Amino acid sequence: MSTEIATRFDGIEACVFDAYGTLFDVHSAVAQCRDRFELAPNAAATMSDVWRTKQLQYTWLRALMGRQHHVDFWQVTGEALDFALDTAFTDSSPPSGLRQALMDSYLTLHTYSEVPGVLKRLKDGGMKTAILSNGSPSMLEKVCESSGIDTVLDAVLSVEAVGVFKPHPSVYRLAVDRLGVSGPSAVSFQSSNAWDASAASAFGFRVAWCNRFGQARERLPGNPDVELRSLDPLPGIVGV
Repeated sequence: MSTEIATRFDGIEACVFDAYGTLFDVHSAVAQCRDRFELAPNAAATMSDVWRTKQLQYTWLRALMGRQHHVDFWQVTGEALDFALDTAFTDSSPPSGLRQALMDSYLTLHTYSEVPGVLKRLKDGGMKTAILSNGSPSMLEKVCESSGIDTVLDAVLSVEAVGVFKPHPSVYRLAVDRLGVSGPSAVSFQSSNAWDASAASAFGFRVAWCNRFGQARERLPGNPDVELRSLDPLPGIVGV
């Protein structure tokens, strides 16, 4: 995998982004509520980590259990939060109103600092831009509107259109079909989740893994084409 910013993807017709963890800071949900509910910083961080971990695990497990067990990402997010709250408050009940406040905050997640500018540069340069996410349509609509990036996206694609979570190949196929590109190799896909980046590469996308936190590379099929620490270099990589 190249870490050179000089890497160039040729023939790209669309830039497609994972949402949670790539464009939106998933830990900003707990951060928005920490002071209001007087959560200790260490406890808040642990709760946020458990919430995110269980959220992903539940998507994978439900996908393996079959379509009859599929529910949308809003329900998965709530169930994962319940597990996180039980983990964090073993000897007492969570503060009144905390659960609802955290769920509400998931609809107003903060973008990472470079995201609005990068999306605008891509859009102004004539590149199609889209989200491809596990999120439910209503979740994605609200968080995109709250952050203001809805104006620089051509499409917001949810796995609900195919009824299974990532990394099922039908999810990645959705971007090819809906965006009308010539094929998978015409898509530059960006994700901060290493497993998502690997799966998208195995499907045939050109992939920029936005490794924001210096995580180890996954040992999975598929190999992202470039590893970045932020999305800033992306317009240059796709020739915009």
